[in-house]
Amino acid sequence: MRALLLLPLALLTAAAPGERTRINSARDAQRLLAAKGVTLQWIDWHTRGSVRVVKGPVWRLTAAQAQAGGPGRLQLDGTVTEIGKGHFTFRGTIRMTDTPDLGRRCEATKDWHFAITQGRPYYRLREFEWCDRLTDYIDIHF
Repeated sequence: MRALLLLPLALLTAAAPGERTRINSARDAQRLLAAKGVTLQWIDWHTRGSVRVVKGPVWRLTAAQAQAGGPGRLQLDGTVTEIGKGHFTFRGTIRMTDTPDLGRRCEATKDWHFAITQGRPYYRLREFEWCDRLTDYIDIHF
């Protein structure tokens, strides 16, 4: 019988030695550094959560939104592997809990793709139905 090896989140999202965030668009790099909040439609379209981007050889991105007066939560934690014209790739964990319904829990660690579409002032997660077939709109505003 094989033993199941569980790795800490930090190891799953850690950059390999010598790895760097690829920046192919200075404009989008500045947009991401100046991010003005994160929203998940189930929590609130208008009251944004916080986004923190730390610039370095490998850029780090963390974001969170909490439902006012309720249990709903959104969290992102990981690194930015590439920034291109109108898009970026995020390697890390996205977690949603108790939204839109109590007891709902969605969590995955992988490469995620965010893009600007239709001239909107935010990057939208392009994997819409990654958890239990509900369409989740996660937006990082600039």
